[in-house]
Amino acid sequence: MIDLSKLTDGERIEMKKLGILSDADKIPGYVYPSLHKVRPPIEKHVVHAPKVINEAYDYQRPSSFSRALRLDFGGYKVLLISGTASVNEEGKAEHIGDFKAQLWRTYVNITNLLSAEEMTWHDVVRTTNYLRDIERDYAEFNKIRTSFYHWMNLDPLPASTGIQARLCWETLLIEIEVYAICKSK
Repeated sequence: MIDLSKLTDGERIEMKKLGILSDADKIPGYVYPSLHKVRPPIEKHVVHAPKVINEAYDYQRPSSFSRALRLDFGGYKVLLISGTASVNEEGKAEHIGDFKAQLWRTYVNITNLLSAEEMTWHDVVRTTNYLRDIERDYAEFNKIRTSFYHWMNLDPLPASTGIQARLCWETLLIEIEVYAICKSK
């Protein structure tokens, strides 16, 4: 994973501060913080939708994040969906160059991640929308999003932010992050 022979001086300094690198330039085993013996971290449950989208660690160049996590708080569950794009079940971009089709595929992927936790878009409280070229694509994005939400009779609408961003692959034109909350059964 980390090639110790290629570390910069700055990397060595910061990795030592984190405890990842010893003074002898070795990577020691991780020591679980004692505070978690008294106060365990919140339980996190990974969410999968393998029929439509693969896991990030299955990419040709693996990436280190979960597609979605479910957190349970008393009588509620919270679903945190990572930035999701027009990626298929093989981890390949779909509809290269077609913004509108990529947006619809992104909605398919998010809908299936929500469904995996018995949730729908009616449980979504916030979206963050990353567009590669917001000046070129925002009008189409808003038209499709408005049509999609109207079709589902969403009221109230989720809180939302639109951001122009360079996405992780050159082929991706839209990526959406979602937060959803519902009562537990």
